[in-house]
Amino acid sequence: MLSIDRCTLEARVADITTLDVDAIVNAANSSLLGGGGVDGAIHRAAGKELLRECEMLGGCATGDAKLTRGHGLPARYVIHAVGPVWRGGTHGEPDLLASCYQRSLEVAREANCASIAFPAISCGIYRFPADQAVRIAVETVLENLPRMTQLENVIFACFDHAMFERYAAELKGRQAPPSKPV
Repeated sequence: MLSIDRCTLEARVADITTLDVDAIVNAANSSLLGGGGVDGAIHRAAGKELLRECEMLGGCATGDAKLTRGHGLPARYVIHAVGPVWRGGTHGEPDLLASCYQRSLEVAREANCASIAFPAISCGIYRFPADQAVRIAVETVLENLPRMTQLENVIFACFDHAMFERYAAELKGRQAPPSKPV
């Protein structure tokens, strides 16, 4: 866990579909019409109304994010972010992944969300190297915090203990050292 001013960043091993937060981020495909992994789990848990709303959005570009209601989820909103497929890192994948997190935060700010939960975007079937993805996720969230004055809690919802350990280590590494006594 890392606290910066008014905001807490934490990693948890959790099913993102069960989190009671203002918004969960969906690691979506560009159609926004559901798929496997996190995307499929969110669509199943939210119900058919989510699919109907997504059909009206006309898809989403890689690196961008769009908002829907949470429907049958505890979360009020779902922010659908389309991460890049890993193609060796020479096709702009790191910048596109950072853009997913930044755009998700911007959408959350527009919806006045105080809490948000992210999955490990692009780390499943899209094969983004997990260590690099975690570093990009945490770094991008931290860089954007000064503009996210409404944000109080960021959760990195990890699908397994190995991913949790990566996020926990990255967050711990970002903590400022304790101040020295004067």
